[in-house]
Parts: sequence; structure tokens; C-alpha cells
Amino acid sequence: MDNQNTSNSKDTIPPKEENSVLIPKIEVSDMAPVAVVKETTESVLKDFSKKPTSEAPKAPKKNKKIIKILLGVLGVFLFFIIYNVISGLIIYQKANKLIDSGKVLAQAATSQDLVKMKSELGNTNIALKEFKGAYGLVAWEKFLPFVGPYIGDGSHILKAGEAGLSVGETVLTVIEPYADLLGFSNGTTSVLGVDSSEQTTQDRINFIVNAIPDLLPQIDAISEKMKIVQSEISEIDTDKYPAEFRGIAVRSKLKSAQDLVSEASTFLVNGKPFLESAQYLLGMDSPRTYLVLFQNDKEIRPTGGFMTAYSIMKVDKATFDPTISSDIYTLDAKYTPTIQAPDPIINYIKGPYVLSQKWRLRDMNWSPDFATSMETVIPAITKAGITNIDGIIAVDTHLLVNLLNVIGPIGVPGFGNFSTEISPKCNCPQVIYELESFADVEGPIIWDPLTGKIIQRPPNSDNRKEIIGPLMNSIMANALAQPKEKIPALMQAGFTSLLEKHVLFYLMDEKVQTAVSDFGLGGKIDQTYENDYLHVSDANLGGRKSNLYAYSEVQQDIDVSGNGTVTKTVTITYKNPEKQDGWLNSVLPTWVRVYVPKGSELIASEGLDKTQDPYEDLGKTVYAGYFQLRPEGVSKVTLKYKLPFKVSKQYKLLIQKQPGTDGFLYTVNLGKHTEEFFLKQDKELKISI
Repeated sequence: MDNQNTSNSKDTIPPKEENSVLIPKIEVSDMAPVAVVKETTESVLKDFSKKPTSEAPKAPKKNKKIIKILLGVLGVFLFFIIYNVISGLIIYQKANKLIDSGKVLAQAATSQDLVKMKSELGNTNIALKEFKGAYGLVAWEKFLPFVGPYIGDGSHILKAGEAGLSVGETVLTVIEPYADLLGFSNGTTSVLGVDSSEQTTQDRINFIVNAIPDLLPQIDAISEKMKIVQSEISEIDTDKYPAEFRGIAVRSKLKSAQDLVSEASTFLVNGKPFLESAQYLLGMDSPRTYLVLFQNDKEIRPTGGFMTAYSIMKVDKATFDPTISSDIYTLDAKYTPTIQAPDPIINYIKGPYVLSQKWRLRDMNWSPDFATSMETVIPAITKAGITNIDGIIAVDTHLLVNLLNVIGPIGVPGFGNFSTEISPKCNCPQVIYELESFADVEGPIIWDPLTGKIIQRPPNSDNRKEIIGPLMNSIMANALAQPKEKIPALMQAGFTSLLEKHVLFYLMDEKVQTAVSDFGLGGKIDQTYENDYLHVSDANLGGRKSNLYAYSEVQQDIDVSGNGTVTKTVTITYKNPEKQDGWLNSVLPTWVRVYVPKGSELIASEGLDKTQDPYEDLGKTVYAGYFQLRPEGVSKVTLKYKLPFKVSKQYKLLIQKQPGTDGFLYTVNLGKHTEEFFLKQDKELKISI
């Protein structure tokens, strides 16, 4: 009963159970107005609805855009790779065809087959055009980084190749009428109107010399095309290429190609004035008379060797007639010395200079500049009775050997047979051994202290060099009588001798002398070159022939500082590997002069027994001194100096060869760049810094 009443009672509060939650009682009066609650709810819902519509969709759109860009870049890259692979295969195929065509052309040139040369030149031209078309597929890439410069080099090579083949076509057209005269097979019928077997070298020389005026206009056309070749090839920076790639020398071959093109271009430009002077030199307008000096390079002197003998040679319409030849001592005996001799000659040759310090005629080729030396010689020979000459031609034993290598063994009446076969008696060509053995008769020469005349001498010493005249006559006669098959080799022998300074000219006619000198045949020291320069001039002052065996190696270590200052260390290592024989090979007393840019500052000098203070000569600063090289010995001369100017971007160096020397080894080091070469002729280096 009580329970029922309790449950029905409206105001009764139910009993609180353990752990129960008491819900608070909310009065209606405590609640916010309905309108306020509604407004608040709508506001919250509105804010909640804005968030997903403004932020959530943005992330997917951005990611899709990035993915599209990446896919586009990847597609372009893949297309670029595929495009270049296909282009590379096409270029490779055309390059192989071009190389094969070039090899066949080279074989045709070697065989001297003119018809085949013209045919293969046309085939090579076609192959080059096909290669150019294929190369056009990638030529536009020269503007790209990294690979661009290499692509650009390919374009330069193509343009040079086109111009070079054009030069070849012009040359073949020019020489075609004279092909048979020059020894080419399948050429035109003999222009001399006789069977080619009856045409001597003299016949060919006469005809070609008369044809020179017709050839000169073609020289201009060839020169212009060669300038294009040189311009394109010079644009290639060889230093960016590796020294080797898969065992193939890359950098050196590129530099050799640049040097060859530069030399050929210079040769053609300077060759025209020389060809214009050829008719004068060969007496086509009137006879010429030359003094021929024989310089013994085995006893080296500044212009190529000791002036051991001489000959008077007349040339009339390209016909050579040596009239007289004799020993230099015979000529010197007719000359009364009046000029003071240079100190090194007085101090180290001694002999007659003990009695008188006046300069003997035979020692007057003291300046390394051939023209300067001959300007001293000419007044002396005039006083000795040689007058009315048109010039002086100096030759050394290398010319004899080069010609005999082509002609073969020859006989000289009254003197025996001569050849270039190596003689075990001297480990040298037999002709050299015979010349030296006949010329060098042992024994003392005694001068009268009052008159300076020789009062005692060994047998034959009064004309110990008379063999040279008959030998040269025999060589000349044999050379001019050679069949056409040997003409190219003879021309090469003569040309090599000219370029390597084994034949030098000094002409009385100023215009002709300029043409000869500019062509590189004047033995001139370049006084106008404005960059780094080096010329090493040795003089044997002992009378022996040790230069037959002695040789030198020249190393240049070049340091360029951050501000462009250049410090050089030049090391000249002299070696004589043979034993002393008391005749040819003995102690070698040498006066060395090193010509460097004017104003260079000497820092240190080592290896010289005696030194001379630096002085100026021929527009250069000269470091000079004396040393001795013994048989089986080594001597080293080191000079350290600073150049009078600074360099940037490119370092240039001109090295001039001493006449009579046989191409000694030169090494040039600048930073990581190293070049090695045998100095056969003057050489200019250009090295990027």
C-alpha cells in the first residue's frame, strides 16, 4: 500500500541508486530563445559546409598537374633519346661510308693514279654530302649545353672538309696537263711531245718552270679555299677533348690536323711570291751566279754547321753548272782579317786567334739569323776575290743523305762509291764517314806567329774538302737523269730539306730575298712575333765532329699565375751516347745561346761552366754560356725566367729550329696540358688557359 502511494505521487523523488548519474533538472525559463538556438545552429552548419568545398578538392588538382608535367618532360626526354639514337645510327652509317671512301682516295693518291684520284675524289665528295645531310639531324643541338660545343665542332669539320675537297679538285685540274711530267700514271699524253721514258728530270724542270706564269692565277683560288679550311679548323678547342679514347689518340690527332692545315695555308699564301721568283732563281730571264756554301752540321754552328767548303755555281734556264769548288781554308787564306771576332770564338777556338783576334772568314756564320751572318760574309768573300754573285745558297749533309736515299748508290770519278748504307766504322751513313775521313786528316797545323800563315800542316789539309764539289756534281747529274717514277720521291726529298732548314738562301735582289724569306727558306729569326718565343742556338767550338752523335732534349715548364704572370723553366739536356774515338767523337765544347722574348727577366741559371750577362740581339733577350759534353755523357742546362708580359685565355709560343739540326725532342708542360714533338721545322703552339 505504501509502495503504491509512493509511485503514484507526482512529487516524490525516486530513490538514488548507487553509481547512478543524476540528470539535472532544466527549467524552461533557463533555456535560450528558440530563435537564437536556430541561428547558432545554422551558423555552425554553414561554417562546417564551407570547409570541405574550399580545401578538400584543391590537393588532387595540384597533384594531377605535377604528374602531367613530369609525364610531359619524360616523354620529351624519351623522344630526344630515341631521336638521337636513330640519328646516331644514321650518322654512324654515313660516317663509315665517308671513311671508307677517304681510304680509297688516299690509296689512289699513294699510287699516283690521276684518273683514279679524280674518280675517288668525286666519290668522297658524294659521301661527304650524304654525311652532311645525316649530320643535319643533330646540327641544331649545338645550342644545347654540354654536348653543344662538340656538335658545333662537327659542323666546323664538315665545312672544312667541303672546302678541302674543293681544293683537291682545283689542284687536280691544275696539275692534269703536267701529270706525266710529275710522275703521275694515267695522265695526259706527254706535253713535251716525246715518249715519257726519254724525258729526263731536267726536261720536266724546264717545262714546269716555263709553265709557272700560267699556274699563278690558280694559286689565289686555292689559297682562298685553304683559308676557309684553316678558319673552320681553328675554331675547334682541342683541349676539351680527351687525350685518348679506347686507345685512340684523340687530342693529339686533332692538334696535328690543325697544325697541318695551318702550315698548308701559310705555305700557299707565301708560296705564290716564291713561285713568282722561281724564274729569277733558275735564270730563265738571264744567267745567275751563286756561291754555294757547304756547312758541316756534324760540327754545328749557328746557321747550320762549320762552313767547310764552297762552290761557284752558274744557273742558266734551269740548267746547273758548278764551275769551281774548293776548301774554305783556301778562300780564307785570300782574306786579310780586319774585324774583331766575337769573344766566345777568341776564348774557345783559340788556334789562330791566339795570334790575332781578328775574325776569320770561315767563322763568320756566327749570327743565328742567316741573312745577318751573310751580310758579314759577303764583304769578306769580296775581298777574297769572289764578286758578281746573285746570292748565297747554304746546304748541309742532310741534303746529301736525303737525295742519295732516293737516287741510290752513286760513283764519283776519282773518289769511289757513295751511299747511305750505315757504316759500322762510325754507326753513320757511309757517305758521311767518307766525307769526314777524307776531310779530317790528323796532324798539327802550325801558324807563323808573325805573318799568321800556316807553316806546317798534315797531308791534304791544304784542300781537305775537295771531295765535296765532285760529289755534289755527281749527285746533281744523277738526280737530273732520274726516270719519272722517282720524281715524286726526289721532289719530296728536296722539299723536306728546304722545310727543315738544310738549304738556306740569301739573295742580293731585295724583292726575291723577301719572297724566299717569307717562304721559310731564309733562316730568319722572327723579330716581329709578340708572344712567347724560344730559339736554342748551339756552336761547336772544338773542331771535332761530335755533333754526329750528340743530341739534345728541350723541356719547357710553364707556370701561369692567377694574374697572368708567366714564369718559365727551360731545361736543355745534352746527350752523347757514343764512346770517344779521338777522331769524330771527342769532348764537345759548346757555346749555347737561348733567345727569349725581349725584356724577359732571368731568375736562375744552372749547368753552364761560364755565363755571359743577358743581352739583346735580333729583337730578343739572350741568355748565353759555355759548357762541355763528354762522350757517353750527359750535360744539363736549366734557365728560369719571367716573361715581360701577362697572358689570359690563350698562351702562344713560337719555337724556331736551328738550321742543320735533326729534329730534337721538345716537351711543353702548362698545367695539365702536355705536348711532345720532334722539332723538324719552326712550330707555333696555342694552348687554352
